Amino acid sequence: MSRVMLKESPNAALDKTLLNKYLDLPQPEDKIQAKYIWIDGTGEGLRSKTRTVEFVPKHPSELPIWTYDGSSTYQADGANSDIYLCPVAIYNDPFRRGNNKLVLCDTYYSDMTPTKSNKRFKCNEAMEAVKDQDPWFGIEQEYTFLDFDNRPLGWPKNGFPSPQGPYYCGVGADKVIGREIVEAHYRACLYAGVKIAGTNAEVMPSQWEFQIGPCSGISGGDDLWVARFILHRVAEEYGVIVTLDPKPMDGTWNGAGAHTNFSTKAMRAENGIAEIEKAIDKLSKQHLRHIQAYDPRGGKDNERRLTGKCETSSIHDFSAGVANRNVSIRIPRGVAEEKKGYLEDRRPSSNCDPYSVCDALVRTCVLNE
Repeated sequence: MSRVMLKESPNAALDKTLLNKYLDLPQPEDKIQAKYIWIDGTGEGLRSKTRTVEFVPKHPSELPIWTYDGSSTYQADGANSDIYLCPVAIYNDPFRRGNNKLVLCDTYYSDMTPTKSNKRFKCNEAMEAVKDQDPWFGIEQEYTFLDFDNRPLGWPKNGFPSPQGPYYCGVGADKVIGREIVEAHYRACLYAGVKIAGTNAEVMPSQWEFQIGPCSGISGGDDLWVARFILHRVAEEYGVIVTLDPKPMDGTWNGAGAHTNFSTKAMRAENGIAEIEKAIDKLSKQHLRHIQAYDPRGGKDNERRLTGKCETSSIHDFSAGVANRNVSIRIPRGVAEEKKGYLEDRRPSSNCDPYSVCDALVRTCVLNE
């Protein structure tokens, strides 16, 4: 049936079961496949390639530094094209299983300075500077499934589904599209060691969300990027496209964000609400800085999403409130009642770089930059 529905998708036409007889071949005990993953020059795209190593790595530092052709990833020209891949985090490989690994990497130019898309380097400096405050992050990643005509999966080809209302956290064949991919992604993340906290169908049909966290420090960005990679990789097997575009459909359809929940040790302590309010006051004075950090195009993507409609605040104005989803910063109802906890920054776009978001939050709220 999927081959009929996804008739333009090359991957949907392939018989996936044929691969199993090859994956079932015995793998030598002294050989594992390490898939190196990195962010390309767009700041959004993920790339990967695999190498064989002769041991099971326990720490990223044990793995060799590698290179790739940066002229093919928008990061270098052909005359000086080698970019360094430096492993920073290891995960179990849910596709090859066994001792095989996914390896998240930082990228560096030939002089070992960070590439422009390597936002992790600066973010990690900030996390190290505030590690005594133990910053926690929880990121709510929204995304949309697309067919090969770039229409949301399962939408009428010459029209639109019924208006929003029945789809959020919905159940039923007329309300939910692509649950199989969501379930596969969830289990694959758990197997990999990604700290995935949950998932739900979102407001627009064929739009979903998963949550990463709570993660301490740099691991929030690491886990989100690997979860994104796994999502694209799972959807690839189904022949479906995943878009992180913050406004995939114009009009009254909800956009997609990456709402970021943030706290420090002081915010989580008794009467931490006072620290949360201090942080919100600091954020109110740095609104432009954060808008520029919260999507890969310095705010241009979020202009389409942050309109003040469809559960968003206006991109031009800073606002905050308790249990209010039309503001920049939301204080959850439970936090207001317990007088401690965390704040939710609702401005980051779905295609944000989580390292940039977490870096900006820490530098504004903790380092007072």
